[in-house]
Amino acid sequence: MSQMWSYFCTMIVTRELMTDVLTASRQRIQNIFSNDKPVYLSFSGGKDSIVLAHITIELGRAGKIDLHRLRVEFIDEEAIFPCVERTVMEWRERFLLLGARFDWYCLEVCHYSCLNQLENDESFICWDRTKSDSWVRQPPHFAIRSHPLLRPRVDSYQQFLERISDGPHMTGVRMFESIQRRSSLARKYGSYTRCKTEPIYDWYDSDVWYYLKKNDIAIPEAYLHLYQIGVQNQRLRISQFFSIDTAFTLSRLNEFYPALMDSILRREPNAYIVSLYWDSEMFRRRTGARKQIGEVETNYREKVLSLLSDVEQNFKSKIMKETAIEIKRLLIRCSGHMSEKTFKQTYDVLLAGDPKRRTIRALFTRIFHDSARLNGTRKIEPISAGDGR
Repeated sequence: MSQMWSYFCTMIVTRELMTDVLTASRQRIQNIFSNDKPVYLSFSGGKDSIVLAHITIELGRAGKIDLHRLRVEFIDEEAIFPCVERTVMEWRERFLLLGARFDWYCLEVCHYSCLNQLENDESFICWDRTKSDSWVRQPPHFAIRSHPLLRPRVDSYQQFLERISDGPHMTGVRMFESIQRRSSLARKYGSYTRCKTEPIYDWYDSDVWYYLKKNDIAIPEAYLHLYQIGVQNQRLRISQFFSIDTAFTLSRLNEFYPALMDSILRREPNAYIVSLYWDSEMFRRRTGARKQIGEVETNYREKVLSLLSDVEQNFKSKIMKETAIEIKRLLIRCSGHMSEKTFKQTYDVLLAGDPKRRTIRALFTRIFHDSARLNGTRKIEPISAGDGR
């Protein structure tokens, strides 16, 4: 069975636990520390990793885990909010004072950038040595700038971290962030296996915000600014600015961080296109504002089939061609089961690209639901949630 169709064969199995998510997370962290290997914790300065870091530190202070075996890893992506940098600095000091190791990496890792599609260059090299005169900011003096196991300008940070880890790796990934995250956890752990290294994987957004408020934990101000300009709770993300999911923040960035926006434009001149086209298919958006100015009704089935009729001509970059070919294979088998809404989502993916294959996985799930509805069967979500909440 091909990898594409294997997505349909895993079910979400959600079971009630006889405990709350915080107690369950504490137990998971203690289980991770129940061996003699070093334990790695990925820290980003975002709300989820802050919650995971706080729970871990509290367990260490209570004597339930040995923080001297903890190695915290922060991948500095160069283009980050100033408040995120301050937050990471504060948490670095806390970890170091408690005996944990904190590795702050400023490496030439490869990111996807949605800003350079027209130039057939969809990559962004963090801390590019050839562009040191236009870096968004300077790295801290203590940052790790190279590593013998890194393939500079080739590796993503995920590939690099996997290569250097010799023990369990904790992350703040949560399955309720998106259907793609749920699918990823399902394939990683299987239908009936509990998530081993994602201690807060079954937390809702409300659980995260409640924990932060109850424990009076400071968060980067960028979250508040994004909320002020109307960003929905589930879209409050402060990761690297050049991905398709977060680039829209650049459209309003100048209101709160004018100096940062100037630095980003020097580093990535194409960042200006977000201000012009953020509310368009280029960034997978189509808000009510566009409908009010007269967006015409579109037959997305016809548009999708037209784009896929000549992949070589209609898609210029390697990533977009690969995405189109994968979707074309999917449509050969499933187009009869796809609703107009699903074709609309497919059209957005074809225009914006999907380098990490996240949205395509969501498409598989939507098509499964379309098929179940057309056949009159009960809707079953084709991914796994481990042991649930």
